[in-house]
Amino acid sequence: MFYIIQAAGWPIWFLLLASVVAVALIIERATTLRRSKVVPTGLLQSTLADYRRAGTTDELLKRLEGHSPLGRVLAAGLRNDQASREVMKEAIEEAGRGGAHDLERFLTSLGTIASISPLMGLFGTVVGMIEIFGSATGAGNNPQQLAHGISVALYNTGFGLIIAIPAMIAYRHFRAMVDSCVIEMEQQALKLVEQLHGERK
Repeated sequence: MFYIIQAAGWPIWFLLLASVVAVALIIERATTLRRSKVVPTGLLQSTLADYRRAGTTDELLKRLEGHSPLGRVLAAGLRNDQASREVMKEAIEEAGRGGAHDLERFLTSLGTIASISPLMGLFGTVVGMIEIFGSATGAGNNPQQLAHGISVALYNTGFGLIIAIPAMIAYRHFRAMVDSCVIEMEQQALKLVEQLHGERK
């Protein structure tokens, strides 16, 4: 492996850096975007039970805000439980937008790595080809040496694709997960509004 890195030349170090960053982002997002942490099961029911028992208390709001993104959305709604339905929904929507923004954190970086890794690999290959054909060693007169030089130059392209494919799969997976969680948060928040303000007219 070290021979391949050494043979591919200096452009591959950018790809190695991109691969390390991509792995770190994938691990971080996989840990953060677990459904049990974003939209915990039974949180709405327990929140409604606490609300019916003691109303909106500072303790309940503090617990919800520190619980999960869904908890922060529910807390925004409960904080405006005495306001009109429209005001309560606006507060929930604002909290929901902030929660969605937090869930999408680092996804742009991961998508960027997935998009540019093949280009970085191609750049490395072009640099390698320029060095092969521009060298004064006479490699062009030796087909075997020329073929070896081209295969070495192509290591960059291969490595770029090895980084891009898993990064793109992870990006698409996390994007779909965020969309699913946001929809679930919206549905739970709507149920809270219906419980506190009656059925929709």
